[in-house]
Amino acid sequence: MDELQSLEQAQAAALAALEAVNDEAALEAWRIAHLGRSAPVMLAFSRLGQAPKELRPQIGQAANRVKQALEEAFAARAQALKEAALQRSLTAERLDVTLPGRRPAQGSLHIETQTLREMYRIFGEMGFQVFRAPDVETDENNFTALNIPPYHPARDMWDTFYTTNPGVLLRTHTSPGQIRAMRQFAPQPIRVVLPGMCYRYEQASSRKDIQFTQVELLAVGYHITFGDFKGTLRDFAQRIFGESLRTRLRPSYFPFTEPSAEMDVECVICRGKGCALCKGSGWLEIMGCGMVHPTVLQNGGYDPAKFSGFAAGIGPGRVAMLRHAIEDLRAFYINDVRFLEQF
Repeated sequence: MDELQSLEQAQAAALAALEAVNDEAALEAWRIAHLGRSAPVMLAFSRLGQAPKELRPQIGQAANRVKQALEEAFAARAQALKEAALQRSLTAERLDVTLPGRRPAQGSLHIETQTLREMYRIFGEMGFQVFRAPDVETDENNFTALNIPPYHPARDMWDTFYTTNPGVLLRTHTSPGQIRAMRQFAPQPIRVVLPGMCYRYEQASSRKDIQFTQVELLAVGYHITFGDFKGTLRDFAQRIFGESLRTRLRPSYFPFTEPSAEMDVECVICRGKGCALCKGSGWLEIMGCGMVHPTVLQNGGYDPAKFSGFAAGIGPGRVAMLRHAIEDLRAFYINDVRFLEQF
């Protein structure tokens, strides 16, 4: 029975010591002393095997009762100390509950989204409608149907990210949307804009990144001429940039258009004098464009002997850079609130 008496004495001593605890540090020291591995109640459990067999149930039950009582007393004392600390804080620190709360920060549309919507509005007034196409494409739509067969050296211009499924990749441009749109609407004339994200495995810089937003422009119909194509792009440029900013079309090459061109806009940073952004040329390219190649028309379901059309791939990021004199394209994607709040 000495073990049972020792447990009762340990419980009484522990509870008496707990009454003198007035802070968290002392409470933790009490816990270690009376509920830790070397505490009397915990040692009673370790000595249980040495006790007479007939007394083991009584000693075990008593040790459990003492342990539970001390744990409950510890929890109660911890709560009391917490409430006392809160009370002292409320008394010492003045709290004016009549002060107005902080208004949550209000977000806004991303500058690229704002630019995209402005582009939709302009092209919508010209009779174009938005057509969505997937980011994950087939090799057939992304290359072959656009007159870029596997052996064509132009594939080197569009290095991308391939999936583990053969022939499936992240699209390098929005042009595969042309094939999807033409096959859906052929043989009816169409005018569509195809926005979306594109992906290219290349070095990021102030003018390009491994992923970027692009807007594809496609018009297919009867008797569409190069003059229609040039007039549409010129009208768009004047509406989006204003008539004071100069534009130019210069010959280029794309496998899916013939003839092909690129449209440049005068650099707004240097006003044509030459700077780091425009690489000293005084101009910034905003789109590749041209008349739809007969092979692409045929792959889309149109008879090139009856139909013609034009297409363009426009970078809304470049458009936004020129409209707002932004010097680094990477600012669009770093989520710096100081930058985003300006628009």
